Amino acid sequence: MTKIAVIGNTMWGTTLALLANRAGSDVVIWTRSQDESDRLNAARQDSRVWFEATLPDAISYTGSMQQALDAAAIAVLAVPSQTMRRNVERLSNDLNDAMPLVSAAKGLEEESGKRMSEVIAEGIDSRYQNSICVLSGPNLSGEIVKEMPSTTVVAAKNIEMAKKVQRILSSPLFRVYISDDVIGVELGGALKNIIALSAGMSDGLGYGDNSKSALITRGLAEISRLGIAMGANPYTFYGLAGLGDLVTTCVSTLSRNHHVGEQLAKGRKLEEITLSMNGIAEGIKTAVVAKELARKLGIEMPITDQVYNVLYEGASVKQAMRNLMQRELRYERADLADYPPKSPSS
Repeated sequence: MTKIAVIGNTMWGTTLALLANRAGSDVVIWTRSQDESDRLNAARQDSRVWFEATLPDAISYTGSMQQALDAAAIAVLAVPSQTMRRNVERLSNDLNDAMPLVSAAKGLEEESGKRMSEVIAEGIDSRYQNSICVLSGPNLSGEIVKEMPSTTVVAAKNIEMAKKVQRILSSPLFRVYISDDVIGVELGGALKNIIALSAGMSDGLGYGDNSKSALITRGLAEISRLGIAMGANPYTFYGLAGLGDLVTTCVSTLSRNHHVGEQLAKGRKLEEITLSMNGIAEGIKTAVVAKELARKLGIEMPITDQVYNVLYEGASVKQAMRNLMQRELRYERADLADYPPKSPSS
């Protein structure tokens, strides 16, 4: 039977382990310590996740990176974006040429502003560069673990690596598509979290579907602007890793980023909200990186700017929403590559 290594005992990592097992693979999940692994192997459950299901025997835990990666067909990196670099350093000596390295993190590194595939590339030997893949899409763990049908995208420069991941992870309840647009798939997965924060803020203020629809649609426009400037294929943002993931994260109560935005609008402090959560809302850090990238590239990202102001500048959610509504009037498709802005006289 095929063996899959999942690096990171996160909720998403455990969910991906269940998906791989349902597709017919044995799975070893790497944890930060052997004591934690021993406890989880004995309990067959992880109290930090929201589902009650007992894990099958084909999923096991280990505190040894070498044991996790030994003879693995795929290594899935399901760690938070801000810890990706140091976790890649831990696994760099135990890789092989045939093993796709799949980033399942949806964020950007705060210190460097880099995408996760870039962080991984910097931490491994050059002979493994073609093994890097990224996975992103409308994938809520709370639905997947209940065996609800879901889809995702795996992107890689080496499309054969993406095809290998596709074959191994696909099942009747999890349909995997492939792409060669690594930049677009990563940015779609990371930037939508910022827009989900704004959608949560809108819901927290009691606004309706018109408001949220506007945030989703205009959010997609600014995600596309930045993505195109960074070399992504524009059409990627209208696929599963773009529009699909954006809509899901903005409307679902299972979304951590939506939850943070909603609670901020209800008056809770950011630190209080994050300390009470299981897991990380990646959009909080991604807002910092996206704002800086937009500044460097001369890209307008008004929703991102207002979310940043709420998170880090003490702005009220109501004022942030007013600021968005009172911006200078313009053409809808202004600044998008396929639809250059027209002059007012045209």
